[in-house]
Amino acid sequence: MSMTVWEWFEQRSYHYRDFESLAQTSGDGVERPSTTLIFPARNVAGTIGSILTVVDGLRARTGLPDQVIVIDADSPDGTADVARAHGAEVYSENELMRAYGPAQGKGDAMWRALSVARGDIVMFADADTADFEEHFVYGTLGPLLADSQLQFVKAAFRRPFKQGEEKIADGGGRVTELMAKPLINLFYPELAGFVQPLAGEFAARREVLSSVPFFTGYGVEIGMLIDVFEHVGLATMAQVDLGTRQNRHQSLANLSRMSSVVLRTVAAREGLAQRARDLGDSVPGLWDQPDTYLHAVATEEGLHLDEHLNELVERPPLASLTDDTALSSIV
Repeated sequence: MSMTVWEWFEQRSYHYRDFESLAQTSGDGVERPSTTLIFPARNVAGTIGSILTVVDGLRARTGLPDQVIVIDADSPDGTADVARAHGAEVYSENELMRAYGPAQGKGDAMWRALSVARGDIVMFADADTADFEEHFVYGTLGPLLADSQLQFVKAAFRRPFKQGEEKIADGGGRVTELMAKPLINLFYPELAGFVQPLAGEFAARREVLSSVPFFTGYGVEIGMLIDVFEHVGLATMAQVDLGTRQNRHQSLANLSRMSSVVLRTVAAREGLAQRARDLGDSVPGLWDQPDTYLHAVATEEGLHLDEHLNELVERPPLASLTDDTALSSIV
């Protein structure tokens, strides 16, 4: 089934209130697909406890989700201890799929988490959300539970910018607005209807997630959106309005690096990276350090040229690994 972006936007955009019945009942004996909720976590001891309390309340009342996992980046702030105290299954990102070495960022943690996920439907959510509510879970899972034809659901929301007491209603999500959306409009206009293409809240059938590669760092969300689109088609994808979500904000310097990774991820999918490498063969020095991001800044002490490592690593689809390889690599 082919759809224009306008048709898709009208027919595949939901609101969490469409699925409020999921928060009011345990299903009355109606069999539903099993679900896993995964939180990649790094130094979020201040928020993960309250988030898991909300999830526990929904789970106790409805049985949703069936499995709750926290993938911790060996956080020194005690994130893992807080998560265990709230009953979550906690794994170190560096202990899963150990044959691949230490984990390399959020996307790698998400990829490794699939190896211990048991649900038919797998949902990911950010662990640094300050105002996490039950509808974040049942709203994101709702379309997949209601429609067996859907394969992938992305969260949509307003993201305010908050600094001290000042709050700008739609000032957050700067990488999304300034980098991701222009790139999508240029290279993947079919996906232009997604309000939050970089949202960390999304859900998909486990078979789909196991069939696509994962970029290891900040490119994971846009890379997955593109790869899922290529794998299952726009008609089986959807988005759901979750209202407003407040995350902690990154510095402008960090946002610049994140934007660079998003750009490079799209370039990799479009073959632009290889074209740049080919050009670099004829222009000495042009492509000597493809994983280095140079950031020129002006400070009170003068001008500086900072160098950052921005590796773009891609993990293979989990389903492409042999059973022996996957099993021996989990722990």
